[in-house]
Amino acid sequence: MIGIIDYGMGNLHSVKNALDALGFANEFVSDPKQLDKYEKLVLPGVGAFGDCMENLHRSGLYEAVDRQVRQKKKPLLGICLGMQALFETSEEKGFHQGFGFLQGDIRKMEAEGYRIPHIGWNELVKNGNHPLLDQLPDHAYMYYVHSYYAQNYREEDLLGYSIYGPLKIPGIVCHDNVLGCQFHPEKCGEDGLKILRYFGKEFV
Repeated sequence: MIGIIDYGMGNLHSVKNALDALGFANEFVSDPKQLDKYEKLVLPGVGAFGDCMENLHRSGLYEAVDRQVRQKKKPLLGICLGMQALFETSEEKGFHQGFGFLQGDIRKMEAEGYRIPHIGWNELVKNGNHPLLDQLPDHAYMYYVHSYYAQNYREEDLLGYSIYGPLKIPGIVCHDNVLGCQFHPEKCGEDGLKILRYFGKEFV
């Protein structure tokens, strides 16, 4: 069973629909005490980083998720803002602390002559070797909607990236039992479903 973490922000239903289509048992979870019952967790997110962390702390989900991931080594997938929350800090509308599962910071995208936010399809360039990358074609296109991106990350944590003007956008990151997608795999057609299928069936 996969638990989709509901902290009041995120495109929950599209993620659930994608997991349903793939045949994975899943449900929304907002009670921190219920996280133990799930084999894997998904942290979606749409909105601002500070609001995300405030909601997670207020609901008690921050401490519960942190314990599940660090102590119990439960697999976690972060999507879009949910991926950004996996990093150490963010400068979005002030300075905020994230979970710190991944080394790195979330910074404002700045690209002269390019529209920010970065919205639309962009080619995903594979980086390094990982079983997930074996499931994806060499020229997959993924759907992004974001104004901030990860920087100062470990190069070995970067599985795939996209180029937007002068910017190198981390698209897929992974470290131990934590996986993150800056794009929305649930909106990326068959290639996005391959990522969700890998997470549900093979990851950790």
